[in-house]
Amino acid sequence: MFTLVVMAAGLGSRFGGTKQLARVGPNGEAFLDFAIADARAAGASRVVLIVRSDIEADVQRHFEMRGGLPADIDVAYVRQDEHGPARPKPWGTAHAVLSAAEAVSGPFVVCNADDYYGPTAYAALAQAMPTTAHNEAWLCGYRLDRTLPAEGTVTRGVCQVDGDRLVGIVEQEGISRADNAFPEGTIVSMNLWAFSPMFLDVLQEGFGRFLAEHGDDPTAEYLLPHAVAEEMEKRALTVRVVTTDETWIGVTNPGDLEIARTALESR
Repeated sequence: MFTLVVMAAGLGSRFGGTKQLARVGPNGEAFLDFAIADARAAGASRVVLIVRSDIEADVQRHFEMRGGLPADIDVAYVRQDEHGPARPKPWGTAHAVLSAAEAVSGPFVVCNADDYYGPTAYAALAQAMPTTAHNEAWLCGYRLDRTLPAEGTVTRGVCQVDGDRLVGIVEQEGISRADNAFPEGTIVSMNLWAFSPMFLDVLQEGFGRFLAEHGDDPTAEYLLPHAVAEEMEKRALTVRVVTTDETWIGVTNPGDLEIARTALESR
């Protein structure tokens, strides 16, 4: 059993609306509906939804309109904007996970609310998690070619992996399907992680340092990959990688919606 932590507090500025609730599935599902269903099938017994105060009611209404969440899933809402110093822009993905600390006990999986990861991705993490030590984490890695849009360029976190151990993640910009120079089988991170509860203490300490250095910057973000990398550099955290052959699906701009809908309907 594990907890699914869904990061659903983003502003979606490029999308122009509440991307977390965009209807992408053939039956009106949002991405987070698939995340909850797939994690539940993999053994999740609790879901923590990290939201903003101004969209919490909309998220709850979304589930109500769909007949509610399964009765065997315990659900908690966390308002990210009520944690840490107040400002219009959320403090970032690492802060989002930290804001859920009081609602999490035991191992947990973290995902974005606006990405489709696929059922076998959650199953792979669930199978790996029972062997996780307090100073270990897991990343679900995707084949690069299964994350690229039909048109346009993207930025991807290209993973450097030694055996099943993550050595580093390098952000690569301008990758496209038409001009992909990376070797076949290159693994990338799409921000699907599994952690032990001890990692929340790490985030608490890291956010304190972040505020001391960047607290006056209205756009600075305490990001989950950066927090993980910092602990890896100190050799305080070992990250292991499980891979999936799932095709990642996501949206950035409104024009991506129909592409995502077509991809999900064909599954």
